[in-house]
Amino acid sequence: MRYRHATEADAPAMAALFAANHHDALTEEQRRAQGFVQGAFGEEALRAMARAGELLVADDAGRVAGLLALSAAADLPDPPPPVRALLDARDVLRWQGRPLRQVHWLLYGPVVVDAAFRGRGVARGLFTMAVAVAAQARAEAVVAFIEAGNAPSWRVHVDGFGMTPLGDYEAGGRTYSAVAAAAGEAAA
Repeated sequence: MRYRHATEADAPAMAALFAANHHDALTEEQRRAQGFVQGAFGEEALRAMARAGELLVADDAGRVAGLLALSAAADLPDPPPPVRALLDARDVLRWQGRPLRQVHWLLYGPVVVDAAFRGRGVARGLFTMAVAVAAQARAEAVVAFIEAGNAPSWRVHVDGFGMTPLGDYEAGGRTYSAVAAAAGEAAA
């Protein structure tokens, strides 16, 4: 497995991966078992994100096995409601004793792994690359948000990778937990 920055040519495969794992494409049982992603990530949006260097992929001999978005949330031109609410909560959410507003951080996620590659370390490889890329960008942390009820994402990121819960916030009637990891430090 090779971990790299996505290219524009990866957009169709990444869009298909997002679509197959979108909240609305899965049954409640599937969401409970495997987790889910939300948001609109069509080919054009993914091409633009790839051009901007905001996507990391796990590449298995040319097949996109997984992907992770890593961006500066404050720079997003039109952040979706959960990201807007996360930005609005920066004075309340604290990373290592400081309000998130005072921390240079990158938004981690969404992350999605192809069903055929789950349980093979793909998410961990993407996480490891993300914290390394964040350190190169001189960020102190990567920050993700996990919707309440997405227990698989919590198990992977908090229980598995050791991301630190920062607190909860609401957006559009839904509750999210903000979690963070130090840039440059991948869990063993």
